[in-house]
Amino acid sequence: MTQFFAENFWLVPCYPLIGVLITLLWSPGMIRRTGPRPAGYVNLLTTFLALLHGTLAFPAAWGQPPLYLDIPWLQVAGLDLTIPLEISALTIGATTLVTGMNFLAQIYAVGYLEMDWGWARFFAFLSLFEAGICSLALCNSLFFSFMVLEILTLGTYLLVGFWLNQSLVVTGARDAFLTKRIGDLFLLMGVLALYPLSGTWNFSELAQWAKTAELQPTVAALLGLGLIAGPMGKCAQFPLHLWLDEAMEGPAPSTILRNSVVVATGAWVLIKLEPVLALSPVVSAVTIAIGAATAIGSALISIAQVDIKRALSYTVSAYMGMIFIAVGTQHTEAALLLILSHALAQGLLVMSTGSVILNAITQDLTDLGGLWSRRPISGICYLVGVAGLVGLPPLGGFWALLKLADGLWASHPWLVGVLLLVNGLTAFSMMREFGLIFAGQPKEMTERSPENAWLVTLPMMGLMGFTLHLPLILQSLSLLPSWASFNTDVALLLLFSSLLGCGAGAIVYIDQKIPKPIQLPWGGLQDFFANDLYTPKLYRSSIVFGVDWTSRIADWFDRFIIDGAVNLVGAVSLLGGEALKYGNSGRGQFYVLTIALSSVAIAIAMSWSFLSQLSLP
Repeated sequence: MTQFFAENFWLVPCYPLIGVLITLLWSPGMIRRTGPRPAGYVNLLTTFLALLHGTLAFPAAWGQPPLYLDIPWLQVAGLDLTIPLEISALTIGATTLVTGMNFLAQIYAVGYLEMDWGWARFFAFLSLFEAGICSLALCNSLFFSFMVLEILTLGTYLLVGFWLNQSLVVTGARDAFLTKRIGDLFLLMGVLALYPLSGTWNFSELAQWAKTAELQPTVAALLGLGLIAGPMGKCAQFPLHLWLDEAMEGPAPSTILRNSVVVATGAWVLIKLEPVLALSPVVSAVTIAIGAATAIGSALISIAQVDIKRALSYTVSAYMGMIFIAVGTQHTEAALLLILSHALAQGLLVMSTGSVILNAITQDLTDLGGLWSRRPISGICYLVGVAGLVGLPPLGGFWALLKLADGLWASHPWLVGVLLLVNGLTAFSMMREFGLIFAGQPKEMTERSPENAWLVTLPMMGLMGFTLHLPLILQSLSLLPSWASFNTDVALLLLFSSLLGCGAGAIVYIDQKIPKPIQLPWGGLQDFFANDLYTPKLYRSSIVFGVDWTSRIADWFDRFIIDGAVNLVGAVSLLGGEALKYGNSGRGQFYVLTIALSSVAIAIAMSWSFLSQLSLP
């Protein structure tokens, strides 16, 4: 039976698509009497079926070679576009993670958006996201992966702009869409340039081609830089990172999926392309530099934020930066483990903070405090999320970071320092946020803030259980190193950085002896981090300014030069017509006189050069 589910695993993306199609009956209001709520339950059912299919198929695929399927799509004029699929333990596990996270997010959304009027649209968008990510996990073609990424970009725009009557939401959706389009444009260039060189877009065939490929250094560098541009935008890496911050304007249930697995779609494609990227040392160095700069910069920015969602969004960019480091140094297994552990922990953090925002009616950290006695379940879930995110044993984040740091210890020791620094800063940032929300005395916005209904609390506790049991799951699959094989020095350094960051955050923000808010002696430095390294101003003074004045100059040239020439011809034609109409008297002798005078004028004009050469005697 399990073999049947594995062989037909290509059906999994169809389940949420069926939910989207059925939801159309409620979205435009074709079905009015029931209200939009059944649309949510339908999508919950289809997501559960997809999750059940993956759970049943995984045992049959584990330890077995991948199964490759080809679905014909377009064959015309010698062009053969066939969709290749890979069904393996890795792809089934990835889709199971996506469907499981979406299932919990949808239950969470039933309680979170209970009184919202846009139920049908919201659940349809979530299912569209689920179908797209599952298709991306199964797709074994770079070309079709690019197409799926474009669908996910549209899904981001729709979900972020869900509350379309709010100006900040509309602006955030627009900026998220446009920022991703910048990376996608360069990615498309790389996709189109790769095919003539390799003769294929199939990931498996690209890996084989890369083993023997001999490209000119310039060609390999330009190709690789184009291919990493798309994942830079998807994973919110510098300088294409601002979209994730602005995307936090969307509802918290959509943030669960976006912060956990949607941002990792770019990392998934990056991992698949690692053999091609490794052809150029320049590309590997750039990938590492982008990841290191984003990881350190985002961790520092997160500490200076006063908005809950903004602080979390920058920790996402920081961990995606470490995945870039892993891919740039050819440690793809560590990158996959980072994606898994980060997805569970980050989803739990979003759920716990979203639960606080729901009935505190604020996401400003300075307005919160004293919630530990009122919200113990949310507080415990938050702490488990922190422990699963940073390098605290024995949870998943520790093993993922240890695997990466252990691999870098001999070849890139300075990158181990980067990982330890980012881990410590993230631990400090998370404990800072915990202290400002749960520690101290209650404030006006937190005087009455009980735990939410079970529809919000139950999925949060379920995800906490998965986060706590992730090491046991990995151990049962033999994916964790034995205690005797890992580097003890690296493990101790990782543990020390985690304890140092958590301890410093607890001393400063949980212990109430230090007055709040904290002010650095260098106000300019604090403002530098609080204002996102002034990246928005840099954008406005460079790209936005350049596009604005280029548009103004083009508009002036079009209006006064292009349109001016056309309007001049039109005006001359009108004046000539007006002049000619007065010559239409209806008298034949007048027409003869006009023709005679015109003939004489034409004859003189044509013979003027000859007449001018005649000299009088």
